[in-house]
Amino acid sequence: MIILIAGASHAGKTALAQRMLEKYKYPYLSIDHLKMGLIRSGNTKLTSEDDGKLTEYLWPIVREIIKTAIENHQNLVVEGLYIPFGWKSDFSDKYLKEIQYYCLVMTEEYIRSHFSDIKKYANSIENRIDDSYCTMESVIRENAENLRMCQKYNCNYILIRDNYEEDIISFTANIPD
Repeated sequence: MIILIAGASHAGKTALAQRMLEKYKYPYLSIDHLKMGLIRSGNTKLTSEDDGKLTEYLWPIVREIIKTAIENHQNLVVEGLYIPFGWKSDFSDKYLKEIQYYCLVMTEEYIRSHFSDIKKYANSIENRIDDSYCTMESVIRENAENLRMCQKYNCNYILIRDNYEEDIISFTANIPD
């Protein structure tokens, strides 16, 4: 099984992938790690600020990693910002039946009530060198846009409304062993 975890910056994608690794022993691929490896090695002139272009650059690579894992009957969690909402169109039915996609979306109310926690836990799994770009307004805007896109593309999403821990625990309880 392949599990794709998408969502806005600071939504908890990496933390969820880490939990799935610990619970199900599914390895995970951080698209951010792939991005930074390609940038630091000089294999691309793109920078971490080139989000739209990075999706176009990274997704074909990630897509083929997913296909390879499926063909080899391997479980894998793939998490990151660079999964396009129209990802389904890149796979035949043979592959689609092996892929589950979830986008983490925080409600505006949750963000307003828990913004200090969102910032506080931003470095719980990966260290962020510069987090100054993250404002309450930007997090609200990104999450609202992701919800809109999930609805437009009929993508599964996990709505984080009240308690991040409870919402994530209830989600992971529904993943088959």
